Amino acid sequence: MQWSSRQPFVPPSILDRALLRRAALRYAAHGWAVTPGAHLTGDRFDCGRTACDITGCHPALDSWAASTGDDPARISAWWRRRPYTVLLPTGDTFDALEVPASLGTHGPASGPVAVTAAGRWIFLVRPGSTLRPELEHRLDVVRHGAGSWIPAPPSRMPEGPVRWEIHPARTQWRLPASDEVQDRLAAALGSTRAAGPILVPRQLSRRAA
Repeated sequence: MQWSSRQPFVPPSILDRALLRRAALRYAAHGWAVTPGAHLTGDRFDCGRTACDITGCHPALDSWAASTGDDPARISAWWRRRPYTVLLPTGDTFDALEVPASLGTHGPASGPVAVTAAGRWIFLVRPGSTLRPELEHRLDVVRHGAGSWIPAPPSRMPEGPVRWEIHPARTQWRLPASDEVQDRLAAALGSTRAAGPILVPRQLSRRAA
């Protein structure tokens, strides 16, 4: 018998599913509910529903807000056949403050921070606080609360994968107060480098109907 040092070929879709499933299970193990999102196919997102005409990132389940959870068996079943995007619902365990890189890079964080390849920085904070007026009036600052969600690493967007700038493990999965992070972001508004043109971001999420 002749032995070969070559590794068996594993289709990328299987590797993607395994990577995404592993990430979803890890989030759930720390009490963060997850829900499957449409996955990128070409230049649009596919959720598997024949009547769905949404081309951007969106939940794969019709009643996604009522179907989120942290049950390992259910999560494994979701990612068994499709490389679903991993979505983290907001408004319960945490809120998310989504800002442009011009603010994100000037707002030192004491909690988890995700970054999209399009340059959006997403600060995870304890839920409940509304935006400060100086942040609320900016079209490029979004607070994700109840009925919303964010894409979690290593999910892939059209521009590339979402990554952790500050992984939750680095902060022992602890979340800072929203006011604390907002204070830092508001202070960054006074920076010359942060005071660029306001660009309306591509909407990452859709609120529950």
